Amino acid sequence: MKSFEPVTAGYPSAPRLPLLTAAEARDTVGYLLLLESLDLTPRGAAAGQLAADLARRLPSE
Repeated sequence: MKSFEPVTAGYPSAPRLPLLTAAEARDTVGYLLLLESLDLTPRGAAAGQLAADLARRLPSE
């Protein structure tokens, strides 16, 4: 059985940003839906698809 070298990695020293809150995520979904309604190009459609994908991942209130 072949053995592998141990995985070593450094951790970033800069502080990390916190995760989004549920309220912030819901606001983001709203802004993406607004972008979809204002931008009639494929980019707007992609914003709408992203909004739908994110909305499915959010917990219900």
